[in-house]
Amino acid sequence: MADAFSALRARDEASVMRTYGRYPLAVSRAQGSRLFDLDGREYVDLLAGIAVCNLGHCHPEVTGAIRRQAGELVHVSNLFYQREQVELAERLLATCHCGKAFFCNSGAEANEGAIKLARRFMREVRGREAYEIITLSGSFHGRTLATLTATGQDKIKHGFAPLPEGFVTVPFGDLAAVKNAVRPETAGVLIEIIQGEGGVNPLPGDYVRGLAALCRERGILFMVDEIQTGMCRTGRFWAFQHHDVQPDIFTCAKALANGLPMGALLATDEVAAGFVPGSHATTFGGTPLVSAAASTVVEIMVRERMDDRARRVGDYAMGLFEDLRQSYPDKIATIRGVGLMIGIELTFPGQKVWRELLDRGFVLNLTQDKVLRLLPPLTIPREDLARFASALGAVLGEM
Repeated sequence: MADAFSALRARDEASVMRTYGRYPLAVSRAQGSRLFDLDGREYVDLLAGIAVCNLGHCHPEVTGAIRRQAGELVHVSNLFYQREQVELAERLLATCHCGKAFFCNSGAEANEGAIKLARRFMREVRGREAYEIITLSGSFHGRTLATLTATGQDKIKHGFAPLPEGFVTVPFGDLAAVKNAVRPETAGVLIEIIQGEGGVNPLPGDYVRGLAALCRERGILFMVDEIQTGMCRTGRFWAFQHHDVQPDIFTCAKALANGLPMGALLATDEVAAGFVPGSHATTFGGTPLVSAAASTVVEIMVRERMDDRARRVGDYAMGLFEDLRQSYPDKIATIRGVGLMIGIELTFPGQKVWRELLDRGFVLNLTQDKVLRLLPPLTIPREDLARFASALGAVLGEM
């Protein structure tokens, strides 16, 4: 089947824009925490479609919901009331303090919507000409022009100038820098509780609580990007719940429909009043098909206490990796993460380690050149994580 893979790669390179550095792997099917290539070779999936398939691949209940809904109603547009969308909103809002939801198609769209809502709320509800959003260095908020400008990484912005106005980036974890950046034009602060693409960097709890208090004190919006951290990934349904704070606005996407494209913007009733009919819209957001899938995902996560499982299995994995760090202190700099969102930072560029692990049957991500990022399905067996730790130890020992 090597010829089949080569042929597929050639067709891809001839027809698809080169925006991704593809892994040397074509996945033909998947189940649970397993991927299978064109030859039928099995891989342990420690990436879950980049924190998307939190319930594992082809979960039977989600698959069943998609099949049933596809035979009843797929799309009618948001001009109509839709039972499936309302049921999803009710289930999602029951997991948090917010009062209203808006559904879209991706994390970037959700963050774009959050930026728009913050600006419109300040102008139309509070009567303030405030539009500026403060973000943190190392952050990642999306690939649209607004969200890549909000992103605190210069490499993401390269080649796209001129960029939109209204964004200020301050150093990661520096509360004084945020205080100094707030001015009359500031509408809100947007953070990730744990930076994912930035290298799995958790914000200190004192910082998060201090930032929430600062936003209240200054009358600006506290906004949280839960695109990667949400949906039980960190051991709580939402990562901000670790710190006893309540954002005015937060966003989610990736795992919401377990592989179908969906994002959501959630806000308190007060802030949601910033949107009125005609102020924001989407053609495909919250269709009956995707809403039915997402509603099933939320129901399963709540019923099965997937947040608790992510915490317990994540603690187990962190213990395995900490043992590795102690065995190879010259090769592993640190272990970072919460729940099943884990970064293993090497002391050297990690491309060779990543490739060797792939060759041994483990699919994971390398970010920031030397951080092995693990975002496995929350359903992953502990044995898979133990096998991975053993393989990583063997690779490091042979280097």
